[in-house]
Amino acid sequence: MERVFAYVIVGGGVAAGYAALEFTKRGVSHAQLCIISEEPVAPYERPTLSKKFLHPESPARLPSFHTCVGANEELLTPTWYEEHASGETIRYETLIIATGAKALKLEEFGVKGSEAENVCYLRDLADADRLVNVMQSCTGGNAVVIGGGYIAMECAASLVTNKINVTMVFPEAHCMPRLFTPKIASYYEDYYQSKGVKFIRGTILSSFEFDSNGKVTAVNLRDGSQIPVDMVVVGIGIRPNTSLFEGQLTMEKGGIKVNGKLQTSNDSVYAVGDVAVFPVDLCGRIRRLEHVDSARKTAKHVAAVIMEPDKTGEFEYLPLFYSKAFSFSWRFYGDNAGEVVHFGDYLGTKFGAYWINNGHLVGSFLEGGTEDEFEAIANAAQLKPAVDDLAEVGRQGLNFAMTGNKKIKPQTPLIEAGTSSLVVETLIYPWHATAGGVVAASVAAFAYWYGRRRRRW
Repeated sequence: MERVFAYVIVGGGVAAGYAALEFTKRGVSHAQLCIISEEPVAPYERPTLSKKFLHPESPARLPSFHTCVGANEELLTPTWYEEHASGETIRYETLIIATGAKALKLEEFGVKGSEAENVCYLRDLADADRLVNVMQSCTGGNAVVIGGGYIAMECAASLVTNKINVTMVFPEAHCMPRLFTPKIASYYEDYYQSKGVKFIRGTILSSFEFDSNGKVTAVNLRDGSQIPVDMVVVGIGIRPNTSLFEGQLTMEKGGIKVNGKLQTSNDSVYAVGDVAVFPVDLCGRIRRLEHVDSARKTAKHVAAVIMEPDKTGEFEYLPLFYSKAFSFSWRFYGDNAGEVVHFGDYLGTKFGAYWINNGHLVGSFLEGGTEDEFEAIANAAQLKPAVDDLAEVGRQGLNFAMTGNKKIKPQTPLIEAGTSSLVVETLIYPWHATAGGVVAASVAAFAYWYGRRRRRW
């Protein structure tokens, strides 16, 4: 069986959901739009997986969590789609690549054991379900979290909340090294330690010890130490899902290179989300950004570009990163390049930092801010005001941003030509989704891409 759609989205995560939502807002009909996804559920908000979904007795664990981005950006129940379970070939007029990324596995670093029943990753709903089940069986036990980034920090907080003893292991000198300064990291690490989390820095996992059933009983570190465990959570980064398109599209920085319109080297193919490497004028370079905000914004923009090309300019993006754990809530806007000026009460609950590069403020961080304060630091990063005196900026602190011109609204993390000659051949379990005008088709066992050579992702 073969069908042709005007718009095909490959991938079924956040970016796919937001692109589909934007298309339907612009009048795309039932028969025009198709999503091809590896997951057997509708697109959902992945950030919840490392937050509320892991909390004890969280409403997020109810069946209604199987939700999709919906009209007015609320979440919808899954009643609007049904599975058809039939293989077919799908052709497109315009293709949007939103394949996201996959979690790096320990085996890629020479460590065996990812398949053990008490070793967990967190990337999708299946991972989250598995992690919840393992946590529930380990209350009062010991967990080792491998990694010191977003997922590791958020999972560690959830494990502690679930009354599990936690040790974090990572090779860097402090947590969140790609974004946090040592001073910022120290604040969060001190709080985590007050909650019972132990930190082992400057070393990595070398191997596991197993019992006769193949369950991990201890982790061995390169520094020679050994830690008894009841469970392990691995959060060591991600790799964009781009192998399906290698040799057919231009790649750079580990992703798919696109122009300001999010268009790839093939005029009928676009890329969004974690796989897209796009120009960020604010930073003066092309970047691939691994965060849900980028996924949402690129998805919305690409639909506008495709539907109204003459009215839609190039994608202008203010990078945003944010996280919530325990009672903390921080946001970072802009670029973390140059010198850092810290401000605020690092013994209290509200503090931040500015990044100054070539005489201009280029990045801003704030913990514990109000919406007005977050808007102010977003404005500061967007407007890039000149800075002559770093000490004075530090003295003014948050007021430096609050007294600036409010010309933009912050990018909030809250929601919460003819048929191409390239063919995507689907395998099994496609489903159609209809919520008002929304239509999608998903595939549980992904797809083949036919070009000069055949590759399987």
